[in-house]
Amino acid sequence: MHTLNLWLYWIIYVAYIITIISCVVIVLKENRNPIRSLSWVMALILLPGAGLVVYIFFGRSLRGERMISRRSKRKILNVMRTEKVDLNSQPLAPALKNLAKLANTLSSSIFTINNEVEIFFCGKDKFESLRRDLKAAKSAIYFQYYIFQDDKLGHEIADILISKAQEGVDVRVIYDHVGSFLARNRFFKRMNINGVKTHPFFKVNFPHLASRINWRNHRKVVIIDNQIGYIGGMNIANRYEDGFSDGHEWRDTHFRVKGEIVESLLYSFVVDWNFKNQPNHMQFVPAVPVDTRNHIGMQLVTSGPTSNWDNLALCFLKAISGATRRIYIQTPYFLPTDALQHALEAAALANIDVRIMIPGKSDSRMLQLATYSYLTQCLKAGIKVYIYTPGMLHSKAIIIDNDLVTVGSTNFDYRSFENNFECNLLIYDEGVNYRMREQFFKDIKLCKKLTFAQWRQRPLLQRILESIVRLISPIL
Repeated sequence: MHTLNLWLYWIIYVAYIITIISCVVIVLKENRNPIRSLSWVMALILLPGAGLVVYIFFGRSLRGERMISRRSKRKILNVMRTEKVDLNSQPLAPALKNLAKLANTLSSSIFTINNEVEIFFCGKDKFESLRRDLKAAKSAIYFQYYIFQDDKLGHEIADILISKAQEGVDVRVIYDHVGSFLARNRFFKRMNINGVKTHPFFKVNFPHLASRINWRNHRKVVIIDNQIGYIGGMNIANRYEDGFSDGHEWRDTHFRVKGEIVESLLYSFVVDWNFKNQPNHMQFVPAVPVDTRNHIGMQLVTSGPTSNWDNLALCFLKAISGATRRIYIQTPYFLPTDALQHALEAAALANIDVRIMIPGKSDSRMLQLATYSYLTQCLKAGIKVYIYTPGMLHSKAIIIDNDLVTVGSTNFDYRSFENNFECNLLIYDEGVNYRMREQFFKDIKLCKKLTFAQWRQRPLLQRILESIVRLISPIL
């Protein structure tokens, strides 16, 4: 018996060593950022058991794995009705033309010009508009949210979706399984029973727990009758409309769009619906042309862990590097890559007006501490930092110079750039830029501006916690 136990021990030990070596080889072959690669190698070697578990859940890469086949993607792109625009004929600065070309190369982002946009800066306005559009739907409602909660707002929206499905409208819902984990199964089952087709993205269960839990679909997109689209930062939960129960505000930004850009939203939704060979396959039906001639240039950029590149991180970097006058950022979490951090510092040191606005009350204490760890360098470089005091600032917006805005689901952090499926609009328009700047300065009046002298006086314990949390910021 003793000999058998000894043999079993050695078999397990050797298998573990082989597994660790295999993981180290995989990390090295992926040629990631050297510091991150070294961190994973050290964790695997120095933390027996724990290092392997953390790597299995958070360390693996989906880079290059296709969401749909190239043939299917090409087939959809070929039937899209949006006319290709010659960028050289557009009244864009050279830096913006290069950004538009980059976005197209990275994620087949078609540059569109015939669009309308309505901006919502609070949940009440957005959801009042969304309810009205949903109730008026005639043929199709395609609905995608990271969080679809079964609270008061969630039930109101679900009731509308069920009512439209029973009228014969094609209603489809994609929700992120982890993001909507608190919603009870019977909430989505009720929709299914009543004609709403629901699809949990990357459902986390055994035996797929480790291979799916770290990859989340963070997009918030609605397409109604292939003519109206919604995109931004607001999910379906009470706090997005009414704020926190303790009275603190929830400040967010969301867009309602019409025009050629809606077909790009539709393309993104169809790809997500058919991801991982979803059995209830969805065919792409070209969007109905909308007669609008507002000449607002827009592109939809999608990004995710299956992309060959960090699409949105590269677009942000290109936009920031091309700025000549101002860079205004609103983000709930500020955990930039080294490249983005250096680009912002370089801009500020070149006397470009760089401002970052973050929340005073966050929905994640750890992410707030991680955010704080980046502020010292920002303040040293002359970046102006504002703390939004009324509550949670969940708006995800970047305003560049006079003619570029990007808004969508993407936070200015590692997780959004590398691990989440995200989408953002690039909007090339002075009018939209002006409206976003106007709101930015309204928000500034409700902020506390940080100074380097003040920031240096924060408690030692907070500094220590910031440094500790920063070490694990790439997987937060």
